[in-house]
Amino acid sequence: MASALYDALLVVALVFIATFPFLAFVGDATHGWRRHLLQAWILVVVGAYFAWFWTRGGQTLPMKTWHIKLVRHDGAGVSAGRAIHRYFLAILGLAALGAGFLWALIDRDRQFLHDRLAGTALVDARQATFP
Repeated sequence: MASALYDALLVVALVFIATFPFLAFVGDATHGWRRHLLQAWILVVVGAYFAWFWTRGGQTLPMKTWHIKLVRHDGAGVSAGRAIHRYFLAILGLAALGAGFLWALIDRDRQFLHDRLAGTALVDARQATFP
């Protein structure tokens, strides 16, 4: 949970940074198609942030701090396609009133629903073996 909050802080900062050039080029994005374009831009930028780190070592900075690593179920690294798939599944799980995250409360391995569906797992990076 602490890792997710730490990631959220970094994502908020990233969104602020990504929004400035967007507004410089597009202008007012408070309504209409520009608002939707800004939302899509933010979705892509945040997705790129997670996909970049998940495919390069399986860890964002907060995940490194808390020794959490994202791997495939066989312990191998995550491909770009799988990382993007996981990201969009997580967005859907969050949009469904957090049901994808609450799933971990009833899952036998305490995995999130998006990890189950994407074929990924969050593991202790200090452990030599993976699920």
